[in-house]
Amino acid sequence: QVQLEESGGGVAQPGGSLRLSCTASGRYAMGWYRQRPGRDREFVASITRKGANRYHGSSVRGRFLISRDTGTTAHLQMNNLKTEDTAIYFCAVDVSNMQLQQPDYWGQGTQVVVSS
Repeated sequence: QVQLEESGGGVAQPGGSLRLSCTASGRYAMGWYRQRPGRDREFVASITRKGANRYHGSSVRGRFLISRDTGTTAHLQMNNLKTEDTAIYFCAVDVSNMQLQQPDYWGQGTQVVVSS
């Protein structure tokens, strides 16, 4: 079992910033998905196991940036937030692939609310 500890999230105004963090109990490909109200879960961003490559969903590209250290923690810097970014954000890991292809474990989720 891979344990995921998420932190961050909260409330921000449009145009503001928040930072999410996720620490796994091992070094794996990591990333975030989100579930906006009334919508299906969607991909947000991911980073490969060694941090060599990053991927961002089209809806957040240019505003969000995923990163990781040399250990097991990933960060999602969320800038220029929009009201449509309001969602529950779930950290995820893929234990079998160098990139996040099929999430195997999920964090408990953290709420992000963007409102004016």
